[in-house]
Amino acid sequence: MNRTLPCSLLAWLGAASLGLAQNAKPATDTKPPAKAPAEKKPKPEKANYPQAPASDYYHVEEITMPPNLSAETGGLDCLPDGQLAACFHRGEVYIYNPAKRQWRLFADGLHDPLGIHAVNDHEMIVMQRPELTRIRDTDGDGVADDYETITDGFGMSGNYHEFAYGPLLDKEGNYYISLNVASNGAGIRYELRGEQNRYNPINTRMFSPVPWRGWVMKVTPKGELIPFAPGFRSPNGLGFDAEGHLLVSDNQGDWLGTSPVYHVEEGKFYGHPASLAWREGENRETNKIPIPELEKMRTRGAVLFPEGILANSPTQPLLDSTHGKFGPFSGQMLIGDYTRAYVMRMMLEKVDGQWQGAGAPFLERTGMSGGMNRLAFSPDGSLWVGHTSHGWGGSTGISHVTWTGKTPLDILEMHLTRNGFKLVFTKPVKEAEAILPSTYKLTRYRYEYGPAYGSPQRNLEDVPVMSATLAPDRKSVTLDLGELVAWRIYEMHLNGLRSDEGELPLNTMYFYTLNHLLENTPPPPVSEQKPSSTRAEGKPSAD
Repeated sequence: MNRTLPCSLLAWLGAASLGLAQNAKPATDTKPPAKAPAEKKPKPEKANYPQAPASDYYHVEEITMPPNLSAETGGLDCLPDGQLAACFHRGEVYIYNPAKRQWRLFADGLHDPLGIHAVNDHEMIVMQRPELTRIRDTDGDGVADDYETITDGFGMSGNYHEFAYGPLLDKEGNYYISLNVASNGAGIRYELRGEQNRYNPINTRMFSPVPWRGWVMKVTPKGELIPFAPGFRSPNGLGFDAEGHLLVSDNQGDWLGTSPVYHVEEGKFYGHPASLAWREGENRETNKIPIPELEKMRTRGAVLFPEGILANSPTQPLLDSTHGKFGPFSGQMLIGDYTRAYVMRMMLEKVDGQWQGAGAPFLERTGMSGGMNRLAFSPDGSLWVGHTSHGWGGSTGISHVTWTGKTPLDILEMHLTRNGFKLVFTKPVKEAEAILPSTYKLTRYRYEYGPAYGSPQRNLEDVPVMSATLAPDRKSVTLDLGELVAWRIYEMHLNGLRSDEGELPLNTMYFYTLNHLLENTPPPPVSEQKPSSTRAEGKPSAD
């Protein structure tokens, strides 16, 4: 179906994002949820150990944006010739020519687009709130004139929280998209797209009133929409690693003690029960499914981002595919955060058949503002960062990051051993500090699974370092921690480590998600929460 989006449809759909849906009557007669007392949350403090600013190694340029544009970046992608395609929350698609420093409007009138795939300079695939759309310039004048619906087979209730993310293209030509659940911070409209599910009551904190909310979906080259995996809350980011594994981020909230990145496989469940309303054969209220049953079903995050310490709202995972043009971290995953003024880095490994690993700040103290919503690598190896706020803090605009060619001191890899970790550095380190157990400050803790909004740190304890053994090339250290505990986050801070040249490390804090031991992993801890939650949805950092 080829068509220009009608103004009447855009007006109706736009009501949700303008907040009008919050004043609409719900489709069913329900009392407003009672307001819960404020939950006590931990107030962690970051240790301030000496570190080098990333600006010593990476140069940041803030790009001048088109006049009168609300530059809340929804999506970025690079063309083979180095031009940048960008979509913005209020419906515009622009193409930026870095050589000429010029913007060109390609399309507008879209509804809250939150992702873009640039096929070429005259065809874009855009994920907007109501559909996945192919946009083409057919007459060669540089402006799109043809809008084709690839799929609109998922439901919409008019709830403000029903964002849609993607598209992510795989090698077979399939696209992956992800769909937010709705929030009881607002109602749903009388006129719905898709059937309303009676097993998912709208007075729960987050709910899935219409089909496939809270799912990752697969779109075939023929446009068929296939349910891929349930269990998501606010999955604002999809990416493939170097081996083609699908990684999806989610945001801390109900059923998410802290924000994760998941390794997503077809048919598996990722923890938020609202989406189970659309699982074949499910006929129970999803907020009343017993937690032990959910615990057995769910797949845990490969990397957890401790709330308020490392991140608040992770966004798009992106593979460093630059083959060294962006520094020594090629082959690893970068990821943004909605509220932080830095890009993060993930160091993944497979342990006992499951993916897990460490997260750490990366491009910190560069002068970039927060709201790092979208990332894209240029063919020349430079990084584009799209910022947004969209009602939850952050900032706007686009940053361009280039590597100076100077290698920083940092932990390149972090590997689990039988009784600790092996740390591999980007360059040789000074022996005097590297062999001191006091150079490495470790704690461990976990977050609890359940309907409460977030979780305090549980079982928090210091972890003494028994010994630190430096390799002969001085590029790795093996830490002996005595006994390891599974299903914990190991938080590590470096204090006083320096390179041979006396350089400070680029970063001093790392967070390893230890789900599985190398062998004999015990069952995970049992949640103490109960399966019911009708508290009103607040507005945390970035829902």
